[in-house]
Order: sequence, then C-alpha cells, then structure tokens
Amino acid sequence: MYAIKVSHLAKSFAKTRAVADVSFAVERGEIFGLLGPNGAGKTTTIRMMLGIFQPDQGTVSILGGPMTEAKKARIGYMPEERGLYQDVPLERCLVYLASLKGLSTAEARLRLGPYLDRFELTAHKGKKVKELSKGMQQKAQIINTLLHGPELVIIDEPFTALDPINAQAVKELLQELRDQGTTILMSTHQMHQVEELCDRIVLIDEGRNVLYGELDQIRRAYSGHAVLVRTVGDLSLRQAQDALRVPGVERVSAHSNAVKLTLSERAAPQDVLRGLMACDVPLERFEIAMPTLDEIFIRAVADERQGVRAATVGDAKGGA
Repeated sequence: MYAIKVSHLAKSFAKTRAVADVSFAVERGEIFGLLGPNGAGKTTTIRMMLGIFQPDQGTVSILGGPMTEAKKARIGYMPEERGLYQDVPLERCLVYLASLKGLSTAEARLRLGPYLDRFELTAHKGKKVKELSKGMQQKAQIINTLLHGPELVIIDEPFTALDPINAQAVKELLQELRDQGTTILMSTHQMHQVEELCDRIVLIDEGRNVLYGELDQIRRAYSGHAVLVRTVGDLSLRQAQDALRVPGVERVSAHSNAVKLTLSERAAPQDVLRGLMACDVPLERFEIAMPTLDEIFIRAVADERQGVRAATVGDAKGGA
C-alpha cells in the first residue's frame, strides 16, 4: 500500500489552471522528490493531498484513503510559508504546537530536548522566535514538523537558510527517519540534495507530469553518448590529441576535474577505453558520463515547453 497516491489531479482558480494533470505514488518508507520550477503546481498539489484544497478532478489517497481529521496527527507538514509564533519563546512555541498534534506538555518537552541539542538550539530555547537567525528558525520549523513522530512527512524547501553544516545535519536526520520507516515527500529546488536523498522523483511543469520514476533510470535515459576520463596528472595537449585519434571520439572538453570525451553514435565505450590504453594515456578514471539532476531538470522543462513531451521513465507500479 502506498503512503500517497494521486491520480490525474487538476485544479483551477478562476481562469488560472494551477494543476492540469498530475499523477504519482509515494511508497512507504522512502524519500520522494516532488520537483518543478516556480509556478509548476507543486504547492497546489500538496494542498490537494492534504485536503486543504479539493481537486476539480482526480483522486487522492493518503495513508490508505481520503484525508481525515484523525490522519492529520500522523502527518508532519512544513509548508513554504513558515508558521512559528514570532513573539513567543522558542521552547514554549514548539511545545504548544506539539500539543496541537496530541502530545502532552510533558511528552513534548521530553522529546524536544534531544532535538534542541542536536540542532544546537538549547542555549536559545528561552529566546523569542523573532530573535533567532533565519537558519535557527528554519531548524526550529523542522523540529516542529517532526516532534510528534509523524509516519508521513511532507516538507517544502527544508534546506532554506541553512549553512552546509546544518544542511548536512538535516539530511542525516531525514535519512535516519527514512531508515526507521518514515515516509518523506520533499519539495526543493536544491537538486544536489535530491540526488543524495531521493531514490524516486516526479518533475512537474505547468501543472503536468514531465518526468517520473527512479532517479538512476532517469539519469541513464538522459545520459549523452560520452565518457569521463581522468588521467594521472593533467591531461596534456598531446594526450588530448591522442584521444581525438581514438576511433569513435568526436570531441574532447573539460568537465569539472575530469575530461569529457563525446563519442560518435556507433562508438562503444569499451572500444574507446582500449584505444586510449593503446595510446598510452595514463588513465586514473574512466566512466560513462551521467548528467546532473540540474541538467536533466533544465532539459526536461525546455522540451516540455517546446511541446516535446519528455518520455516518462520509471516503474510501472508507480503509475496512477
């Protein structure tokens, strides 16, 4: 049974079509990425999932069926618009909000302590929320989302305002929760975080599915016919020229800390590897070039907007 399953959702506000046709499913115990450019319909989709908006058409199943009041205590939701009380001390604010999810004051305080320690907020728990930095408020917002122990977490831009150390701490926490069986739907523009955390994603644009499936399969589908090579020491001009003489290599270009060899359509990477070795190129690394999720995002959205529907990639059971 899926934690979330949405099928052909659509929603309009007056003459504005916010969501046209979105379908995906989130498996229990996974971190799933809901991606898309600004205005793609992500927030409206989430609000329909949670029963805040009713869809014009389509269906939503969340934790086994329609949204109910009882299910809200089993869900942790961090919206794009933050909701902490600014004039209340941090500890009192978080304890009160946890009580709205069914925790007693004593239980909320007991659970809160380790979170405050983990995010280095213990010394600041007596400060009013508005006195905290943006990064501290972001960490407090995450604590608020997780404190009642939800089985489903829907979190929008969890890494906003966080420095690399705190972003890593949040990432480790999400991975721990996933390993404990918590289902997490994450919406973010930080593609490198998605690559590290998510096994499956859906990319929507202008209210429609563009890509959906396992991230590794999507990256393979978008990979160009190229390989990455790193040599012992820098790739010299002579070695670059040698690479160009290898049958099947059409272009040599710099790529981060490696060199990208673009191959002809009929060239096999194994044959190019043998050719490089025959030219005595001192190889340290040789691998198929995979696009980053940023590159896929840009290409897929561009194709969609040009009227070329990018092929949906993914497991058939994820379809609605």
